[in-house]
Amino acid sequence: MAVELCLLLLLLFCGSTVSEVQPIYKPPPGTLDFGFVPSKTYDTGAYHEPGPIGILFKIVHAFLYLVQPNPFPQDLIRKVAQQKFGNTQGDYQKPENVVLTLQAIYYEIGFIVSAALGLLFILLLPLVGLCFCMCRCCDNCGGEMHQRQKKNADCQRSCFATFLFVASLIISIGVLCAYAANQHLTSQVRGAKKLVNSNFKDLKVFLNDTPAQIDYLVSQYNTTKDKALSDLNNVGPLLGSRVQEQLGKEVRPALDAALTMAGAIRETKEALENVSVSVEVLQEGTERLHANLTDVKMHLSNTLNDSACSAAQAASTCNIIRNSLNQLNINANFSGLPGVSSQLAKVNDVLKIDLSSLVQKGYAAFNDTPDLVVNQTKNILSDIKNVLESIGLNISSFTKTLPVQKILADLTIYLTQSEAYVQDYFPLVEQYDFYRWLGCLILCCMVVLIVVFYYLGLLCGTCGYDKHASPTTRGCISNTGGNFLMAGVGFSFLFSWVLMIVVVLTFVTGGNVEKLVCEPFEDKTLFKVLDTPYLLNRQWKNYLSGMLFKNPNINLTFEKVYSDCKENKGIYTSLHLEHLFNINEFLNISMYTEDVALRIEHIQINLSKIILLDEIGKENLLNFSSSGIDGINFGAYLTEINKSVTKVDLLSFANDLEARADQLPKGALENALKGHANNIRMIHNQQVVPLEQAMSTLNQSIRLLKRTSSELMVKVKNVISAVNAAQLLINNNASLVIVQETKKYMDTIVGYFEQYIDWVKESIAMEVAACKPIANVIDTAVDIFLCSYVTDSVNAFWFGLGGSSIFLIPAIIFAVKLSKYYRRMDTEDVYDDTENGNNGYHKEHLYGIHNPVITR
Repeated sequence: MAVELCLLLLLLFCGSTVSEVQPIYKPPPGTLDFGFVPSKTYDTGAYHEPGPIGILFKIVHAFLYLVQPNPFPQDLIRKVAQQKFGNTQGDYQKPENVVLTLQAIYYEIGFIVSAALGLLFILLLPLVGLCFCMCRCCDNCGGEMHQRQKKNADCQRSCFATFLFVASLIISIGVLCAYAANQHLTSQVRGAKKLVNSNFKDLKVFLNDTPAQIDYLVSQYNTTKDKALSDLNNVGPLLGSRVQEQLGKEVRPALDAALTMAGAIRETKEALENVSVSVEVLQEGTERLHANLTDVKMHLSNTLNDSACSAAQAASTCNIIRNSLNQLNINANFSGLPGVSSQLAKVNDVLKIDLSSLVQKGYAAFNDTPDLVVNQTKNILSDIKNVLESIGLNISSFTKTLPVQKILADLTIYLTQSEAYVQDYFPLVEQYDFYRWLGCLILCCMVVLIVVFYYLGLLCGTCGYDKHASPTTRGCISNTGGNFLMAGVGFSFLFSWVLMIVVVLTFVTGGNVEKLVCEPFEDKTLFKVLDTPYLLNRQWKNYLSGMLFKNPNINLTFEKVYSDCKENKGIYTSLHLEHLFNINEFLNISMYTEDVALRIEHIQINLSKIILLDEIGKENLLNFSSSGIDGINFGAYLTEINKSVTKVDLLSFANDLEARADQLPKGALENALKGHANNIRMIHNQQVVPLEQAMSTLNQSIRLLKRTSSELMVKVKNVISAVNAAQLLINNNASLVIVQETKKYMDTIVGYFEQYIDWVKESIAMEVAACKPIANVIDTAVDIFLCSYVTDSVNAFWFGLGGSSIFLIPAIIFAVKLSKYYRRMDTEDVYDDTENGNNGYHKEHLYGIHNPVITR
């Protein structure tokens, strides 16, 4: 009942937030940050480190592998469990049952042989001891208090003492191992209470923390709702901007072209004005320059006609200067260039209408698209917000209707009662463990008693032995050593069979638990056997799902549940609780998302009020194209512009004139020529330079007009066509763009809910009600308590005690042999070094000399 309540509680928790309906849409929304599901750390560490005694455990495991090297018999156990054995003798004689029995014997052959040897030890050793005692009572089997002296007596004594010491040492090691295992089991049992309490604490945390995790999942719906409301409140920047962005791919280039053409009109006016002014300046300047250059030539000619030029030294220079006077003349003639006044007048008429302002109005109207969307979607967005609020209220009201508190209280009571039950009976467990510890200690003491007799016998016999004393005159200490050895032999016969009974029982039990439970549990083979269909219940394919859900066809296995809980996954996923609790019947968020999607799809946006460029603006563009600037004779202008102002560079001419004047003799002629050179420089600076600047301005303006006038009519028509196409897109085809962008906007809003659902599913699968404590309970009960605490300790105990019991046999033999050399004899061999040729030892006639001390 408690298990069902626990499952129901976790189901109700998990069911309050998850919907199994597959998402309809696959949007690419922005990632929402739901934070981390609150979780607490479990205290139980389901791992046991045995410490130094672990070396002994590994040795025992290796020994068990030698005894039982066969792998875990999965098929055999399945067949045995599924086979029906009756009470009649015939059932066991069936061929299939006989085969199973033989297979079981084959698997257990190592244990069977070892146990048989132990039973043989138990049966034979007491009989041998009894026969040995009876034989010694008849003065046989070493019972006769007479010792024959031999040459190698010292060697035999030393060998027997060494062998007995080695055997005793091995027995001591074995009993120490048994004692250590006994102490280890007791200490672990006493410390198990802390481990049990830790598991109960984790289970309580598991129950108490789960509601807080569920509340957190439910509360994070507000994150989804807030994000959706934020997008709805910003429908203008989001949906409106998306529509504007898509339409802007054609609208903005068209308006940009119109605005560029408006700028071209202004530039054309400025260029025409510059042309008109520059031509006038050039015409006036060239006339004035021509008159000044004529005056300069006349004055130079008069100077060169001076008598000073007739002198031999100046004649050639004056002739050269006289021949260059023809270069002082203007080169460009601007008087014949046509005027541009008519074109300028038409352009000024065009500029009476501010085309840039008209285009800016189109920009402004188009940029108001987000505001139009906001104004036209107010009613629908209000309905969507109401739907979002209803979803939150539905979740909250549904979670309040669940009997969570009652189920939680029942589970807590059951867990508290279980903990109290364990606490009440744990002292009883400790008491029984004390009895077990005392019994094992008594067994160890039996072996210790035997070993102590052997050690005392070796000590007394070795220390009290006198090689010069005859067997009948040996000292008291040596004789006591021999008696200790025989006492050890006697106790060995008394106790060995009892020890071996305990060894056999613990060996068969502990060894099979290790091979059939602990090892397959560690590699999860045991779970595979438990998951065998129809094994635990002949009517159920899957026992676990049949027990939990009353539906054995659900694929729920012990191995999968244990592995998932071991990985700390959520219990909802681990136990497949969706088969027990259909969440879709209680909470179907997809129904609300579909409602939201339908409402968003009904959004109607009308952009027909947007006017990019009215007819006045288009007519203005056409008037500009017919302004006549394409009829200007650009060739005539460029021809004159490409000419220089004068035929010769006046500065170069003045410098050359001054240089030739320096070649003349000093006098009035030289000074007159230098005066003319300075006058020419002044004309260049005051008249030629301004004319060159005016020509540069004229050149730029003419070339600008030439570029603007090139295919002007075609350009204007293209601009108007682009504006008309963009206006047509807004008026007629904008609805398609609006539908597409509305669909994307809807997918974004719905995507937030899908993100929330996916996050809830992932959280429930991996974080909510993480069932690590359940796996810890199993690990604590089986892996730690049964295997690590009990089985390993029991196996180490019989391993040590069994080794000691086996080595009692050679110890008995060596102790009996050695005691003959330590005990005081009643009679001894006569030693005569003059008679017989046998080195003093009588072979045929042995005369026993009476020991007066013994027969006194």
